[in-house]
Amino acid sequence: MTLKDLTKSYDLSGMAAFVTGGTGVLCSEIAVAMGGCGASVALLARDLKKAEPVARRIEASGGTAMVVQGDVTDPAQVHKAAGQVISAWGRIDALVNGAGGNNPKATTNPSQSFFELVPEALRSVFDLNIMGTVIPSQVIGRHMAERKQGVILNVSSLSAFKPLTRVMAYSAAKAGVDNFTRWLAVHMAQEYSHAIRVNAIAPGFFLTDQNRFLLTDKGTGELTERGRKILDHTPMGRFGVPADLLGASLWLLSPMADFVTGIVVPVDGGFAAYGGV
Repeated sequence: MTLKDLTKSYDLSGMAAFVTGGTGVLCSEIAVAMGGCGASVALLARDLKKAEPVARRIEASGGTAMVVQGDVTDPAQVHKAAGQVISAWGRIDALVNGAGGNNPKATTNPSQSFFELVPEALRSVFDLNIMGTVIPSQVIGRHMAERKQGVILNVSSLSAFKPLTRVMAYSAAKAGVDNFTRWLAVHMAQEYSHAIRVNAIAPGFFLTDQNRFLLTDKGTGELTERGRKILDHTPMGRFGVPADLLGASLWLLSPMADFVTGIVVPVDGGFAAYGGV
């Protein structure tokens, strides 16, 4: 293989992609990178205004962007949004399931024990992370099954590998995403087409708006006790930055991974590999 061959393999020109969670720090970077590699990228968002800046970045990178409204936990809304994309571009080749997150009311802390976590908060975390991955996979996966080709990339979390203190619901939900990724990979290959691949990435600790002040002090910017524990157990000694996800993501979305399905790739600076000694 030559450099020219390798470059061609990562040329996503002609790919039509559907991305959930694309307004977030991590998945917006993946969406922009896909656009920079030539893909047409549709961003599903509940709030269209939040998606517009990402769409502009995709276009500035050389890609084509579309913003469609919808909630990943509502099948009717996902159906409608996917229909708009297919009507505009003729097909959907790739699905990135990036929607996810936690709920403070589903998190333990000194004033909120595990025994006091309310079912509604726990359900909200499972709905967003599990059903928010399953429902788009059902809607767009059916389209891929009919076309006998496609690629699905789920976004899991390192907490699926090693459950983290406090975030019981989030860790359990992401473990479910891992299991679902493997299940769906087998199901799509055996029942519909060997040319449909399903994989996931599992980001480690990245500073985002959601966790920044859990890991660093708001006033001083110094590491909190939790942040220090994380870096002490990260062999590479730093938090991730969004660009760190691009190598694994683009590889799994590209023809370079044509014989890869059913895996979850940790992108974590070695955290999952380290036993503490």
